[in-house]
Amino acid sequence: MKFTLSWLKEHLDTEASVDAIAEGLTRIGLEVEGVEDKAKQLAPFTIAYVVSAVQHPNADRLRVCMVDTGSGEPVQVVCGAPNARTGMKSVFSPAGTYIPGKNITLAVGTIRGVESHGMLCSAAELELSEDHDGIIDLPDDAPVGTPYAEWAGLADPVIDIAITPNRSDCLGVYGVARDLAAAGLGTLKDGAVTPVAGTFPCPVGVTLDFGDTPSLCPAFGLRLVRGVKNGPSPDWLQAKLRAIGLRPINALVDITNYLTFDRGRPLHVFDAAKVHGHLTVRRARDGEGLLALDGRTYALDPSMCVIADDHGVESLAGIMGGEASGCSEDTVDVLIESALWEPLAIAQTGRKLGINSDARYRFERGVDPAFMLPGLELATKLVLDLCGGTPSDIVVAGTVPQPHRSVAFPIAEVKRLAGIDPSEDEIRAVLTALGFGLSGSAPVLTAVAPSWRPDIDGKADLVEEVMRIVGVDRVPSTPLPKSDDVTRPVLTLLQGRTRRAKRILAARGLVEAVTWSFVAKRAAEAFGGGAPALALANPISTDMSDMRPSLLPGLLLAVQRNADRGHDDAALFEVGQAFRGTRPSDQIIAASGVRRGTAGVSAAGRHWQGKAAPVGVFDVKADALALLDSLGAAVDRMQIVPGGPAWFHPGRSATIQLGPQNVIGWFGEFHPATLEILDIEGPVAGFEIVLGAIPAPKSRPTRTKPAIDLTSLQPVRRDFAFVVERSVESAKIVRAAQSADKNLIAAASIFDLFEGPSIGADKKSVAIEVTLQPSERTLTEEEIDLVSKKIIVQVAKATGGVLRA
Repeated sequence: MKFTLSWLKEHLDTEASVDAIAEGLTRIGLEVEGVEDKAKQLAPFTIAYVVSAVQHPNADRLRVCMVDTGSGEPVQVVCGAPNARTGMKSVFSPAGTYIPGKNITLAVGTIRGVESHGMLCSAAELELSEDHDGIIDLPDDAPVGTPYAEWAGLADPVIDIAITPNRSDCLGVYGVARDLAAAGLGTLKDGAVTPVAGTFPCPVGVTLDFGDTPSLCPAFGLRLVRGVKNGPSPDWLQAKLRAIGLRPINALVDITNYLTFDRGRPLHVFDAAKVHGHLTVRRARDGEGLLALDGRTYALDPSMCVIADDHGVESLAGIMGGEASGCSEDTVDVLIESALWEPLAIAQTGRKLGINSDARYRFERGVDPAFMLPGLELATKLVLDLCGGTPSDIVVAGTVPQPHRSVAFPIAEVKRLAGIDPSEDEIRAVLTALGFGLSGSAPVLTAVAPSWRPDIDGKADLVEEVMRIVGVDRVPSTPLPKSDDVTRPVLTLLQGRTRRAKRILAARGLVEAVTWSFVAKRAAEAFGGGAPALALANPISTDMSDMRPSLLPGLLLAVQRNADRGHDDAALFEVGQAFRGTRPSDQIIAASGVRRGTAGVSAAGRHWQGKAAPVGVFDVKADALALLDSLGAAVDRMQIVPGGPAWFHPGRSATIQLGPQNVIGWFGEFHPATLEILDIEGPVAGFEIVLGAIPAPKSRPTRTKPAIDLTSLQPVRRDFAFVVERSVESAKIVRAAQSADKNLIAAASIFDLFEGPSIGADKKSVAIEVTLQPSERTLTEEEIDLVSKKIIVQVAKATGGVLRA
């Protein structure tokens, strides 16, 4: 929402500076996004006199001008404008000036051998209009040396504020002024509208026809004005509209735009000569269409509300008018319409048709119903003042609602909810200034919300109104009480794991990415999702139609985007939510990573010692296990089962689990079919760990760490090579060896794998190293041999393996 300072002062009697007003707006909840001060921006630009303009000696289209800037000797300027001539006055900018329309800073330059010490500017270069055909041509009485912005009346700051969806009353300058007056930054001027008496009955009638369906139009007001003369609107109106970024069109259209921003009251003006018969407000019919004022044709359906005449649809109610009944310079008689529309229907229609208009923006948030007819009267007055004409009586269809929402307001709620304790008089003054009707006395007041505040529903809303006007700075700063107890952890186990997972994965060389929580349906289906319950009702694009079942599709698309831009070797990770259903328990927190190209753990790309190998299953296995180990999971007790979900390569992936009922995660190289669905080029490998599936650490009776258990006895290591079937998992051999003597065997690991005809077809030799760690005394040879035999027996029982000769 934009407005100028002078526009605000038309409704607010104040001496406050623009800085004070900007600070006050933010303080009361109307956050200022920016203040555009043309006077400061255009301060270096001054009015200058062209003493002479002669042909450039080396260029046909250039002139060498001597310019009197009013500050001393004339300055030499090379100018290419066709209208540059001796004796004219224009706008001059010296060297070192920033030119906003060109986004450059001037410097002393040499153009075709002639020095230029500044610039004569066009309106486009000052961002005053789109006119760039020549330099600004000023009248003869323009004072040389005067700042141009000051002389041209551009010293009017433009304030841009952010309006939250509940504050539709501040989508007009008058509403903003009302809030500022309540905050003590001035006095609100009387905004009452004097009715304009009609001189004849309106010949065009209005009917609300919704049949048995709910009405989409509570009330509709209409008036005819005969004998208008349409043309350009006056300079003051054009200046207001240009200042907020609107293009003036003609007086009639400019009046409706002005009232939209001045009072938050959108209206529409029909050319009466183009309206056939009476008007009917109804639902659109299947097959109907409308050529709108934006030049596009829209297909309509019965969920949409339209204004129609005897020949068909003339306007899309509350959103945009039709081209057929639009006003032009030939318009003589006009119909001015002011109506109320059902906000939800306006929002749904706008979304269906993809139309974002200023009228829709206000109607879908709710306009002041009590200002429907005063808005029509004010529009009539402006039309008569600017275009002339004779008004008819007003025709009203339907009934203007009179909302009287009464709220019981215990004033003690202000202190309970907001922490401030204003007096009853202060509370009354604030609410009265905001337009609330008050009755009763402390401790409970009765407040009636004004018609322009549809967001007021309960006592908490009234507390908010008091707090934002009185000031959040009145809330006392109270230090937290100091506790003598040991501070307990603030973060939950899952929150702590989330933060630690990010640090661990970043330390392994992966770069954190934050991807969308929505993916295309094809991507969701490829990763086990795509259920109708997880499809978005109103997606922001077709590529974001479903809630993601996994973090992997987003990361895959991200590494491919990097590859498309020349960064082939990318390693990304993300820790975030994935969605498996609609229940709260179906939302999981996962840590996922993807490696592409040669982005392994150690290095990537080319090197003088040789090119790095492409990423594979073991790179991401290392990532997954390192993450689990850092999170305190018992990695040695976890099972790594060959094969993962369908999106992984079946022979180059695995599942990490603690039994079949507790799956911790997956890792592997991606299936070629999955990559083809997402249009990804390999090699790519990835992993995903469900942080909530990792068992919580066992609670200890004390927070004190146990004493470290060290032994001075030397560990004993023995190697074993077992011949087993090729289908036997190597992890089974390790687990069997560890179970032979859990008290004595400290570790077991694989160090060699051999396959060949010497050990038989479909056989393999797996060599493991077993570490024996005595704790009480040194082991004898007999004890070591006994443990070795137990290991051989256990492996044979679990896998059928025999000791290799």
